[in-house]
Amino acid sequence: MKNELKTALIVGIAIVVGIGVLSVTFSALDEQVANNNTPLLTDDADPGSFVNIDKSRFKVAPDIVGIAHYLNTTPEELEKEIEGKVVLYDIWTYSCINCIRTLPYITAWNDKYADQGLLIIGIHSPEFEFEKDRANVEMAMEKYGIEYPVVMDNDWETWKAFENRYWPRKYIADNEGYIRYDHIGEGAYQETERVIQELLKERALSIGIQTANADSLVDIREFEHSRFRTPELYFGYDFAYNRNHLGNPEGFQPGRIVSYTASESPQRDKFYVGGDWLNLSGSMKLVSDEGTVQLVYGAKEVNIVTEGVGNLEIFLDGEPLSEEHAGIDITPGTNILETSEAGLYNIITSDGSAQHELELRITGQDFQMFTFTFG
Repeated sequence: MKNELKTALIVGIAIVVGIGVLSVTFSALDEQVANNNTPLLTDDADPGSFVNIDKSRFKVAPDIVGIAHYLNTTPEELEKEIEGKVVLYDIWTYSCINCIRTLPYITAWNDKYADQGLLIIGIHSPEFEFEKDRANVEMAMEKYGIEYPVVMDNDWETWKAFENRYWPRKYIADNEGYIRYDHIGEGAYQETERVIQELLKERALSIGIQTANADSLVDIREFEHSRFRTPELYFGYDFAYNRNHLGNPEGFQPGRIVSYTASESPQRDKFYVGGDWLNLSGSMKLVSDEGTVQLVYGAKEVNIVTEGVGNLEIFLDGEPLSEEHAGIDITPGTNILETSEAGLYNIITSDGSAQHELELRITGQDFQMFTFTFG
């Protein structure tokens, strides 16, 4: 009996020791995997101490395909520039307010890091038909100071190659072409810039060059969104599909000119039109000499996307728009917005979010409304 107990005790000890050895072994393996998937980037690192990274878990950035126009570059130049660079692919469109708010950061990163091996490529994938026009995109590039290459992805072929579904979206590929970072929407600017810095260091170590330390970050005040705000409202019946954005009882009537009557009691987060409007897939076009748009919204900022020549007299809570709430595109000293270029216009800018009733009284030629957006 004593021998059996002794044997059992020895077996038990062996099992405990074995489990301990396996635990240490698996911990070491986990640590090794972690080290293989993390770049060794320290301030005093040199090419001789660079640790190769296991990049099998990363996707390779797809080729840029189906491009209608190359701006600030040519197909041949861009192909050469991409090789060996850290590449930030920015998928955007110029009438998207969320995209516009990211541009100061992107242009600043271009100024700061282009000489260190960063290449920024703007992939302009349009939301609306007028954004396929080269002259319109070039005008926007000049307005926002975009000097890096922009490719016009009018048929969304590059958008699809990236399997993208959002505006804006930023992918960052390392100098070997592997996508190492992916961010949707606004924000995370410090995080994004730190990724740029780390991948530039990694690039420098891999090719054996010295780079200046760039630990400081671009200092730009980030836009602060209202916590509870009206969602984007679409005027085109295709874009508003399954969304109840139009408050008029006549509703959307695809391809038809409809005489709409203004509402005496508009509901929040719906727009109401008055006058004769042609229902188009992406917009509503004013056909009568005059028209109105009413909206009860909650936000601190209101933007509209329009096309065509228009004169918009703007009223807030029944009074002419005051200087206190006037957006940057309002004619100074008035409550008037004059539109000519197809794109986005800021009509309301306030210090804080609140609920207001907005009315636009419109006259114009071939004037179209596409969206309301809010901040």
